[in-house]
Amino acid sequence: MDKSKFIKESLNESASLKKLIIEHCEADILKAVELIVNVYKNGKKLLLIGNGGSAADCQHIATELMIRLNHHIKRPALPAIALTTDTSNLTAGGNDIGYENVFARNVEGLGNEGDVLWAISTSGNSPNIIKAIEVAKSKKMFVLGLTGLTGGRMSNMCDVIIKVPSENTQRIQEGHLTIEHIICELVELELYCN
Repeated sequence: MDKSKFIKESLNESASLKKLIIEHCEADILKAVELIVNVYKNGKKLLLIGNGGSAADCQHIATELMIRLNHHIKRPALPAIALTTDTSNLTAGGNDIGYENVFARNVEGLGNEGDVLWAISTSGNSPNIIKAIEVAKSKKMFVLGLTGLTGGRMSNMCDVIIKVPSENTQRIQEGHLTIEHIICELVELELYCN
């Protein structure tokens, strides 16, 4: 295997996808920013769910909103909770009520009308994400989805959905991280620099 060629191809594929995100996702990114800004202006919070790498993204986003992303903006914490971080909760839920219910149970306990559930799934089909979205909708929460090209089952369940135009999991996740940073920083700018 030519490692140098692999590196170049991977980076070029990632760079090409970022350009496609501009073409295909900009309007939905702006809708996501507007949704989150309005929710925060109404004194509500953000709950985040995802599996694997997307679970790590949830922690990352919650941290950027609670602490800050742009170091030039002095602001208070913005309420954001990653429902992916409590190992006792997740393992008890997986053992006692089934892994497909762990996020739904936490949305049931922590979500309120007017909050946002930010659901991240590269496939858009993860059973535990789908069940959590169903609970969020029953509680009159808003749902923001971040998926891959097709959006899977999440396509028709979210108030706002951003579909990264790729079927390659690694590239989708790279696109997700870029979009997440853009959303977090625009939310800061909208709330504290206008």
